[in-house]
Amino acid sequence: MIYALGDLHLDYSKEKPMDIFGPKWENHEAKIFDSWTHIVKEDDLVLIPGDVSWGLKLDDAYNDLKRIDKLPGTKVITKGNHDYWWESKKKLDELNLNSIFFLQNDSFTYENINIAGCRGWISKDYENFTQHDEKIYNRELNRLELSLKSIEKKDGTIITMIHYPPFNIDADPNDFVFLMKKYNVDICIYGHLHSEGHKYVVEGDIEKIKFICVSSDYINFIPKKIL
Repeated sequence: MIYALGDLHLDYSKEKPMDIFGPKWENHEAKIFDSWTHIVKEDDLVLIPGDVSWGLKLDDAYNDLKRIDKLPGTKVITKGNHDYWWESKKKLDELNLNSIFFLQNDSFTYENINIAGCRGWISKDYENFTQHDEKIYNRELNRLELSLKSIEKKDGTIITMIHYPPFNIDADPNDFVFLMKKYNVDICIYGHLHSEGHKYVVEGDIEKIKFICVSSDYINFIPKKIL
């Protein structure tokens, strides 16, 4: 089985309570860990598209990553906008968290399923979109293309995991979707949207790609079966 659950927002230090975003977030970590251990088996794969830990540095996030490592299943993680702890691929791999694959400019293969991804960025029609944002936007597009190009078996199912929704504010698909279409992506999962942001969720079949929002509060902190 392949599951997905984004925006864990773990905080081992207990200094960033998430219930300031509403009662749904009360004891959200317990909800995540309880549902995960009841649903996910050791030979399953779990995709986590960003916003994993509130830790500002890798040392701060390490305890949260260790907790994820101890959960059942193999995990593939991409960077979110709040993952300030994210360092070089080399440093992340040197943590020796054996059940976690940190995806950056590369891809992961699970049976005949290929996983690619990137962080993504805010859409160009965002009212405060700047030249700096455009640089990041283009860099993330490049990261996604590098990831998709790295897939060796092109005939398998391709799942893209991205933190930001790959849609404009008006819900039209953006450049990230068109890039996925170019590489024949089958499924795209994304997160980032919380509370009032859920009104911007876009799901379903678009450009022959199935889009699924897996932001943790959107799916009630329960890993969602993707395949």
